[in-house]
Amino acid sequence: MILVAANHIKKVYGEKILFEDIFISIEDSDKIGIIGINGTGKSTLLKILADKETVDHGEVVTSNDLEIEYLPQNPIFDENSSVIEQIFKGDSPIMKLLRDYESIVEEINNQPDNHDLQQRFINLSAQMDRDGVWQLESEAKGILMKLGITEFNQKVMRLSGGQRKKIALAGALIRPCNLLILDEPTNHLDNDTIDYLEELLKTKKCAVVMVTHDRYFLDRVVNRIVELDQGKLYKYEGNYEHFVAFKAQREEIEERIREKQVSSYKKELEWMGKGVEARRTKQKARQDRFYELEKNLQDNNKQHLDISLGTSRLGKKIIQIDQITKYFGDQCIIEDFTYTVLKGDRIGIIGNNGTGKSTLLNLITGNIACDKGVIEVGETIRIGYYTQENKEMDLSIKVIDYIKDRAEYIKLIDGSTLSASKMLERFLFPSTLQYTTISKLSGGERRRLYLLGIIMQDVNVLLLDEPTNDLDIYTLQVLEEYIDDFNGPVISVSHDRYFLDRVAEKIFVFEGNGKITSYPGNYSDYHLRKQEQDKSKQDSIKKAKIAQDETKSSKHQTIAPKLKFTYKEKLEYEKIDEEIAELENTLKNIEDDIAAYATSFTKLQELTAYKQKIEDQLTDKLSRWEYLSELAQKISDQS
Repeated sequence: MILVAANHIKKVYGEKILFEDIFISIEDSDKIGIIGINGTGKSTLLKILADKETVDHGEVVTSNDLEIEYLPQNPIFDENSSVIEQIFKGDSPIMKLLRDYESIVEEINNQPDNHDLQQRFINLSAQMDRDGVWQLESEAKGILMKLGITEFNQKVMRLSGGQRKKIALAGALIRPCNLLILDEPTNHLDNDTIDYLEELLKTKKCAVVMVTHDRYFLDRVVNRIVELDQGKLYKYEGNYEHFVAFKAQREEIEERIREKQVSSYKKELEWMGKGVEARRTKQKARQDRFYELEKNLQDNNKQHLDISLGTSRLGKKIIQIDQITKYFGDQCIIEDFTYTVLKGDRIGIIGNNGTGKSTLLNLITGNIACDKGVIEVGETIRIGYYTQENKEMDLSIKVIDYIKDRAEYIKLIDGSTLSASKMLERFLFPSTLQYTTISKLSGGERRRLYLLGIIMQDVNVLLLDEPTNDLDIYTLQVLEEYIDDFNGPVISVSHDRYFLDRVAEKIFVFEGNGKITSYPGNYSDYHLRKQEQDKSKQDSIKKAKIAQDETKSSKHQTIAPKLKFTYKEKLEYEKIDEEIAELENTLKNIEDDIAAYATSFTKLQELTAYKQKIEDQLTDKLSRWEYLSELAQKISDQS
């Protein structure tokens, strides 16, 4: 069933046409990811689909049964409401009933002897029974707890930005709907929360439309990709991995068409250049064809981001972190941490919100001081620090002036120079946009400008604090390529698993209470190692319990029974060698596949997860073989 259909719609902001004559329909089984360069109108399209904004042309047709729940990038909160009140906002009868019930519960807690309140509580409870609302209330609190929110009656005004985002997300997930629209749902969420959200959305019984830059998230949740590109809409069936393949095919076809157009254009240009008198004798239709070709070539001038900047020289000493400790009040954020930053370091930093990830970057830059220990920075070091908030950006100045304040000219990796204006063009800020004020840019465009401003300052150490928040996928891809060529260390705080897999070669895990643990490899390597450690702990606990049970059992045994195989154990013992050999062969094939797919991050993650599964099965089989072999030996000794 089609829930929403937007037909031939057009949207204009000022003089800029965001999109024109596009069509999109959403069916009840769709899980759609919308992608595109920042400023192309992704969030605006979501608002139109959510009936939060009107179109300038065209129409949006909706089903009579449509129920929409919309999560904007920056949700608006009632500061005086409690967490649970914020969750149960909305005009549906179920939401009103839940609000009334939660309100009565709180009043009764304050006035337990009030008989009127008790009667209202009984009546509301009966109505909750009739309408089957208890499950929804339980689900709401369960989701909040999964998101790390446990104080349901706490006032919103006392919550951090990250906690508020989680409450807004929980509310969108809980309130009944058949179309869920999410604008950047993974921003400011930690990795465990994103994993949970992934599983929830994959199984949620409603259509989902979202804008997100998280490529693993797109890969695992969506079944359709919609790309906004220069005012046009392109649709792809499948997840992000399918999109990458299909888009490459589309652009290859478009390039062949463009080559033919260029050839035709050159012929028409030669004809048009033969002089006014000659053209008068020619067909008007041919002149029209020339101007149409010219327009098409201009329209097909594909947007392409490019950063090919040089890096200033690094000295022998870069950054030395020596036994630093940092407290905020009574809370230990970093304790006795030591590390020497090396030239080729590519470090990814992960951990739950509030564990001190950004604090480490601020200590390195000197924005805050250590309580103990010392951080020494080499004399030749020029740090570029991309912060989450970029509060220092003056929104009243022009785009071109913002960049010129940092550098009039920039040195490229090949030794040539480029003006600030030309560099802005490479970063998708055309000349018409360069002389507008920053305040008129979209949030994503501001972040892209802020990133350009940092890397244009001839830096040789790069600190990135959540660079994937508000940056589109294309900008992230170019940033990743820039990091590949960057001739200095890069330290990135990020919740984006794809980004960390792509750029990190070492992971710092902020585990809380000041503890920082280092793991070699990228995020997937760390994740597998963590799974192995967790399994090892569980196995140790199981073995200890088995030993304890055996000790207790032996105290009550007077005569040891004669050992023998059960029928099932006998069959298992006869087949186990063959099963072990088969698992070992499977492992070898997986390792061959891993080598073959070395450049496909999504496929690699699938293969490494499958490898871990087979290794776990093999470990279990070997343990079982050891047990059965010992039992067989004991049975033989008894004979």
